[in-house]
Amino acid sequence: MKRLNSMTIVIIMLLSTQGCILYSTGETEVGVRTKKLALFGEKGVDPKVYEPGSTFVLMPLINDWHTFDTKLQNLEFTFHRGKGDRSSRDDLLFKTIDGNDISLDVIIVYRIDPAKAYLIVQNVARNNKELRDKIVRTITRSKPRDIFGELKTEEFYVAAQREGQARKAKDTLQTMLDPMGIIIEKVLTKDYRFNPKYQKAIEDKKVADQKVERNKSAQHAAKEEYKRKLEEVRGEVNKIIADVDGEYLKAKIQVDAYYEKQKLIADAIKAEGIAEAKGIKEMNEAMASVGGEALVKLEIAEALQGKKIVLLPVSEGGMNLKTTDINALLNTMGVKSLSSK
Repeated sequence: MKRLNSMTIVIIMLLSTQGCILYSTGETEVGVRTKKLALFGEKGVDPKVYEPGSTFVLMPLINDWHTFDTKLQNLEFTFHRGKGDRSSRDDLLFKTIDGNDISLDVIIVYRIDPAKAYLIVQNVARNNKELRDKIVRTITRSKPRDIFGELKTEEFYVAAQREGQARKAKDTLQTMLDPMGIIIEKVLTKDYRFNPKYQKAIEDKKVADQKVERNKSAQHAAKEEYKRKLEEVRGEVNKIIADVDGEYLKAKIQVDAYYEKQKLIADAIKAEGIAEAKGIKEMNEAMASVGGEALVKLEIAEALQGKKIVLLPVSEGGMNLKTTDINALLNTMGVKSLSSK
């Protein structure tokens, strides 16, 4: 009891002589308080979150104070000197799964979880630089090499393959660093380089592949041009066929019309011929009667009227003027034959 009272007296004396101190946090900072001596409660790292942009009154000597910046931070591993996290070459060196040497530029984007800042002080580091150098750099430089080393050499040329491994690296790092109060936002890949000789072989292959692709493109273009010209020729042929078909149909219509016209004319001629033949037949029948014979004689008489008739005698087989019979003369001239038709 005496010992406790003595310690209490010492503390009170220290407080009275030292007084209190103001501790502040920046706009993106959180504070972490460590109780070195506790009059009430337990000593150690206080899990309370001391918010950004605030000021707190704490007693010195019995309290320690640490701040951590919680804004996004980039940790860059790069081949280029003086550009990344180090002034010297700092890219990741590893082998692909098929055994080729490769170097890769990687950017790790991370931040501190404000709610777990006290765990960093308790288990890991006392400030951002110590956290970055001891924990974040060590782990994020080691594990991604194993993950990206799962790719084959040719797969590094495929952006989707690299992005897939980057997502896998992010998830793995988050699992590892989450208990330490670190949040991994992104794992980004940039340039990559192979062994110079192998790089040259790859570049030669890429050039050859590009030539093949150009030849394929030229072949495809020639094929498409051939198709285009073929379609043009087909169009011309179809036009010619359509024109010929049109002329054919036009000629056919004209021929059909001419045929119908001639058929009608032929039918008319035929009908006229039939009617004329019928009339002649009826006339012949009429002429074959008694009245017909008289009509013929009348017609002959009318035909001979006013004409000079010379009568020649028939002697010894010839015509005799003295005994000429007019009826016999008419018979000789074929009148009788006409009347008998």
